[in-house]
Amino acid sequence: MGKEKHYKFETKAIHTGYDTKEHLDSLTPPIYQTSTFTFSTIQQGAKRFSGAEEGYIYSRLSNPTVSILEERMADLEGGDKAIAFGSGMAAVSAALIGLTRASDHIICSKGIYGCTFGLLQMLEEKYGIEHTFSDLTTEEEIVSNIRDNTKIIYIETPINPTMKVIDLELVVRVAKTKGILVIIDNTFATPYLQKPLLLGCDLVIHSATKYLGGHGDLIAGILIGKKAIVDELKKTVQKDIGGIISPFDAWLLLRGIKTLAVRMDRHCENAEKIAAKLKNHSRVKEVYYPGDKDHQDYKIMRKQMKRGGGLLSFELNGSYEDAVSVVNKLKLIPIAVSLGDAETLIQHPASMTHAVIPEEVRKNMGITNELIRLSVGLEAWQDIWEDLEQALE
Repeated sequence: MGKEKHYKFETKAIHTGYDTKEHLDSLTPPIYQTSTFTFSTIQQGAKRFSGAEEGYIYSRLSNPTVSILEERMADLEGGDKAIAFGSGMAAVSAALIGLTRASDHIICSKGIYGCTFGLLQMLEEKYGIEHTFSDLTTEEEIVSNIRDNTKIIYIETPINPTMKVIDLELVVRVAKTKGILVIIDNTFATPYLQKPLLLGCDLVIHSATKYLGGHGDLIAGILIGKKAIVDELKKTVQKDIGGIISPFDAWLLLRGIKTLAVRMDRHCENAEKIAAKLKNHSRVKEVYYPGDKDHQDYKIMRKQMKRGGGLLSFELNGSYEDAVSVVNKLKLIPIAVSLGDAETLIQHPASMTHAVIPEEVRKNMGITNELIRLSVGLEAWQDIWEDLEQALE
């Protein structure tokens, strides 16, 4: 099935990009576990290399299983094309390296994944590509950070791990007047809850390892956007840097995406209940969850997201030692740095995912030593809360 606009999200997540008749009537997409493809003649090979004829050449460039995944994700996000990568950071790197030149400037949301921070540091040190962190809350504040050499505004929303929500319509409106590209990491929301491309953003990135895969058994990244931008990245950073996804991981992702809508509904339901419970606990100083009506960005969330998502963070009344004690006393919930799995996962950002960020910068982002991040899973919410409650007590 191609991109049929009248079908609902849940239907597209199962059918887009796959026709059983093109694959020996197999109901499930086959895994094309091959590195290379044959040509009938030298002339056919020459045509494919020149682009005069469509077809597969080599799995670093394209692969049938991967193509199904890319078409499906482009449809779900409302984009023209997609490229799948071997990790979320491969997708982030492809976008930031492929769309900048030496001495360019990038504006970033205040609060980003630690490895994205590390990449930005490397780009600045090696190639003079500078970056500025911005709250991105008002037009005046955004404009004040724009320079003549600003090429990209890079945003996580909701932000990891503070769960701040950025008003995408505001950012896009300012960026378009200056000819600046807007790139969104949509990992936390997924296309089920938020569609940045439909709000005017130029490129969407996912760590597909998380909610898209949903089962903690793969590492992958995806980039989706307008045809001209994606084609440029495909023939440069994908081909020449080669951070590609394997056919097997693409197949696992296709399987995971089929249940994305069902899983996200359950993640959201559970997160809403756990956030409410944490808010009323005496040992919890603050809960950061966009689906909470008291969250500072709740109105923005309601404007651009379907629901608040499955991630939340909470800050303890106490110290770093108290945060460590609570996390270490958990019995059901594993300590792990990923998110979006069926299992509820917990981690301590300041000493784990964001440890690479200097302490002063980290605190300015709102990441304190007492902050704990919780990826709420698919278990019975009562069991999740029972475990948290006994650890807090």
